[in-house]
Amino acid sequence: MSILKDKRVLVVGGSSGIGLAVAMDAKAEGADVTVLSRSKEKLAEAARRIGEGTRGIALDTADQPGIEAFFSDNEPFDHIVISAAQTPTGPIRKLTLEEAHAAMESKFWGAYRIARAARISERGTLTFISGVLATRPSASSVMQGAINAALEGLARGLALEFSPVRVNAVSPGLIDTPLWSRLDDDAREAMFARVGKSLPAQVVGQPQDVANAVLFLMKTPFATGTTVRVDGGAAIG
Repeated sequence: MSILKDKRVLVVGGSSGIGLAVAMDAKAEGADVTVLSRSKEKLAEAARRIGEGTRGIALDTADQPGIEAFFSDNEPFDHIVISAAQTPTGPIRKLTLEEAHAAMESKFWGAYRIARAARISERGTLTFISGVLATRPSASSVMQGAINAALEGLARGLALEFSPVRVNAVSPGLIDTPLWSRLDDDAREAMFARVGKSLPAQVVGQPQDVANAVLFLMKTPFATGTTVRVDGGAAIG
């Protein structure tokens, strides 16, 4: 029997991509899964894919009163995963200050609000999804690297503050998610092939790869204050 059976799992940003993969894996192991997303339309389809009994709740991570009300209305969760973010990209001299603020607001402050309000069982977990740019920065994505590094620092600090709740981060590299659907099929496949060849793993990642790491952290009582890299070797390549 899985140690996640009947555990209360909350996935913030669980309607697509990495968050959806985490929610599906947790459900497959018998967890009671709730997903949060801004999109009611995506939630309905995600709940169907995750499985019977899944709760889908529309909530924006910018909505502090809504977040506080949500946690007040629910019993503590055993595991919380935060995967929601929309971050503009580009060199900082080309990003407007408004775009930079929006990026930080979405990925860092959204996660911070959830962490601050969250009610987590005593031996539960909180997991952030960061990214390889925290350790291997890019001249064209400086803001994203700074945000990811901030999330990983937040995880380490909260592992101390929230103890014995375990707090960690998972740092993905390039993952084949709907984020890249804005590219046409040929351009996307060419980009994936080019990046895959440059990595020690010789392939780009799938959402399932990241979900594996998230569930590892949920199920490993000795893991806290750490960042697990799932980047195909990008940080060392």
